[in-house]
Amino acid sequence: MEHSEKQSALSLLLVDDDQELCGMMTEFFALAGHKLTSANNGRDGLAAALNGAHDLVILDVMLPALNGFEVLKQLRRRKTVPVIMLTARVEAQDRILGLDTGADDYLPKPFDPDELLARIRAVLRRMEFTPSGPQQEVTLGSVRLNTTTREAWDETGGVGELLQLTGMEFDLLEMLMRSAGRVISREEITAALFEREATPYDRFLDVHISHLRKKLHDGQKLIRTVRGVGYMFTGAE
Repeated sequence: MEHSEKQSALSLLLVDDDQELCGMMTEFFALAGHKLTSANNGRDGLAAALNGAHDLVILDVMLPALNGFEVLKQLRRRKTVPVIMLTARVEAQDRILGLDTGADDYLPKPFDPDELLARIRAVLRRMEFTPSGPQQEVTLGSVRLNTTTREAWDETGGVGELLQLTGMEFDLLEMLMRSAGRVISREEITAALFEREATPYDRFLDVHISHLRKKLHDGQKLIRTVRGVGYMFTGAE
């Protein structure tokens, strides 16, 4: 995991070509007790994200040198640091592309700095959560999770394959497996993992479910859609 558990003193990186915004955000986060550094183009932002020990990266889509999607793509090849994308575009496809590339959350511009801080805290709380007690491993059918190491395996056919899951995909799979056989509503999942209300136009959850199914053998059977309600993990192979 790329970040520490220090919620009171976060180290953040903002990649945005709006220097005035970067200055304002630096002051805002300093007043909140956090350190924010900035880069004003995609190439410098990627270098800073790769070389720095940041708790989280705030990444704009529209950047000179390298756009935000390309920065995220290259970053994800080497680091799992959480990323929140900023976008002034309204098209859902742009938000979906960010999720497809590995963003943990997105926030449309213009945004309220307090909402951004709340999103940051929500992402970090979700990634740092480790259940206490003996259930460090959860196994259902061919899928096995270790909640301490945050690793997941698909053991279809007796061969243990380590799944390359993002932090969000791992948390989503764990939530589904711990509630196996019960339908979990979209509202319940969104409230638990994203700490906000679901909206009819929010494709965030759909994208992550789709990715998770593709990474699992028989993912369509393991994760069943209950139309108009939510999802259920069946545990069937």
